[in-house]
Amino acid sequence: MTQATQSQQQSQQRGIQLSESALRQVKMLRSSQGEDLCLRVGVRQGGCSGMSYMMDFEDVSKITDKDDVFDYDGFKIVCDRKSLLYLYGLMLDYSDAMIGGGFQFTNPNAAQTCGCGKSFGV
Repeated sequence: MTQATQSQQQSQQRGIQLSESALRQVKMLRSSQGEDLCLRVGVRQGGCSGMSYMMDFEDVSKITDKDDVFDYDGFKIVCDRKSLLYLYGLMLDYSDAMIGGGFQFTNPNAAQTCGCGKSFGV
């Protein structure tokens, strides 16, 4: 299998999708904090709809065998497998609009979402 074919299959198998604008924004944020960081995405109990999204930068040394890692041209998104059950297929986007801007989560697994877009229910 060629490297191009492997890369194509990887992008089709990514459990968490990242738009170009979101990738630019997280790379910019990461550069202000340190270069050897990955973006951890997950869920936790709470929020208006029962579960809320969480994301933060962390050192790549904290990636464990219980995590799935999605590579975007050298930038890693990490998600623990339990959270991935709720997030598989998630599209993370970013808008710099004055009203309603910021990171936006489009989750195909969410049966309901709150008005702020930061929490969901299944």
